[in-house]
Amino acid sequence: MHLILIIVIYQTIMYAIVNISGKQFKVTKDQHIFAPKMQGEVDASVEFDQVLLAEDDGTVSVGAPLLSGAKVSGKILDHVKGDKVIVFKKKRRKGYKKKNGHRQQFTKILIENITL
Repeated sequence: MHLILIIVIYQTIMYAIVNISGKQFKVTKDQHIFAPKMQGEVDASVEFDQVLLAEDDGTVSVGAPLLSGAKVSGKILDHVKGDKVIVFKKKRRKGYKKKNGHRQQFTKILIENITL
């Protein structure tokens, strides 16, 4: 009979849940996120101090409601527009038709560092 030994190594990646412009994002280091449009030039650095939760080496820190001293720093890469959404309204038998399009504006951010 053969015995097969399988060793599973879990590498925990540090992550944080941060509030950016009223939306919550789960971020890790070197991740690109698309947040609602922010003020700032391209290649400008930004810091987010509204960290709700952070995990590092299996230790989870939960804020009440925020973690004090925790920060997420990043860099603005670009200001982009999202996909076009078509809004079409129609009333039957009345000849009423209305077609609108919308493209939401986003800021592409590179997460550079998470500090607790």
